[in-house]
Amino acid sequence: MLLALEGIAGAGKSTLRDRILATAAREDIRLGHIGQFSWLSLEATRSIVGLRAGRPAVDGKRAVAAVRRDLELHARHNLAPALSLGPVIADRLTLSTASLLALLHDRPVAHYVQQLAEVTTARADLIVLLTTEPRLCCARLSKRPTTRRFGEDRSTAARYADLYGQAADAWTEVTGLPVLRHPCATEYDLDRLAAACLDRLRQLPPDASRS
Repeated sequence: MLLALEGIAGAGKSTLRDRILATAAREDIRLGHIGQFSWLSLEATRSIVGLRAGRPAVDGKRAVAAVRRDLELHARHNLAPALSLGPVIADRLTLSTASLLALLHDRPVAHYVQQLAEVTTARADLIVLLTTEPRLCCARLSKRPTTRRFGEDRSTAARYADLYGQAADAWTEVTGLPVLRHPCATEYDLDRLAAACLDRLRQLPPDASRS
């Protein structure tokens, strides 16, 4: 099982991830953890770094080709080995990449979801989209000591959040796979989301792996 946590910066992904991982460890549930990109192609990495900094590619098609290449490498060299050992939780994955591309390039987000969903070996079995209000996300980010990154100002965050919603719709339409949408604004939300994810993991056989 591949579980992907998605949402804008400050939505609560890291907090939810850490809660799930800690509970899984206490219950002796095998659960791996992986990031969004592979970083295994120099050319793709250059494109991704530029996109994450808010710099749209001169050629949008090349940007899509780069992130798709990275996703293919990620699936082959990182996701597959990890999934052969058991369930894996990904801190962002396809929806985040598609939303970033749509934010920077003049194409509907569904177009990018379609392109990336074709990498079937990287499809998450369940996506959890944190729909925390952008205003709250920005307030959380303002308390962090790190410098604000691209997409973390309030106006861009609001647009980004809307793109995530559209991406989730497109994902289910293209793949037929579920997207669980819920805010992570309170401790109750966190408890509820972590419990929902852990219930899915508990239902898997002890030696669950994905070929």
